[in-house]
Amino acid sequence: MSTRARAVLFANGEARGTSSIKLLPDDFIVAVDGGLRHARALGLKVCLLVGDFDSIQEDELARCQSEGAEILRYPRQKDQTDLELALEAVLARGYTDIVITRALGGRMDHSLANLALLARPDLKDALLRFDEGDVEIFLTRKAFRAECQPGDIVSLLPWQGEARGVRTDGLAYPLERETMLPWQARGISNVCLGEEFSVSLEGGALLIIHQRPELPNQEAES
Repeated sequence: MSTRARAVLFANGEARGTSSIKLLPDDFIVAVDGGLRHARALGLKVCLLVGDFDSIQEDELARCQSEGAEILRYPRQKDQTDLELALEAVLARGYTDIVITRALGGRMDHSLANLALLARPDLKDALLRFDEGDVEIFLTRKAFRAECQPGDIVSLLPWQGEARGVRTDGLAYPLERETMLPWQARGISNVCLGEEFSVSLEGGALLIIHQRPELPNQEAES
């Protein structure tokens, strides 16, 4: 079991605006193939580099290895994406708090496939979220609580079927034991009233999309 607080995976998507996630000093930094460029831009030391490396030059690989990074190289012809392999690698190392960033820009098929990772059955004891600085995305099957600022936008999307018994607190348009259907937009564009909101449900799953004001770039704390 890992003793580190969490793993942060930098995927090879496009950066959204100027925002960046808040990094912690003991984060286990993972570069997913070309996501290395995002980690480098923040001056981060990469602990693990995963992929088929079709987006990385050999001299970059050598540099990472000389800096102490572990390298997991896979063939280009494979049944899993680089991000999926990286997620499995950190789960195998015992991480239960996992953040994925730079995963939602660029190709639509990649973005949707990345979001689908939230529904992996082996994540039931782990907290996985996507965080792009200005937006964070979670999947919940029971109850969820998060900090926010008044005016933040929160959208709730039933995921892979109907969500039953949905309750909210701290949002302008409350839901009280409602059933939400995946082909209806009932949960779009709710608004935070204070500094915290919560969501619970009795059955199914909800994708929670929390839109935050764009923040200045934040480098890792030393």
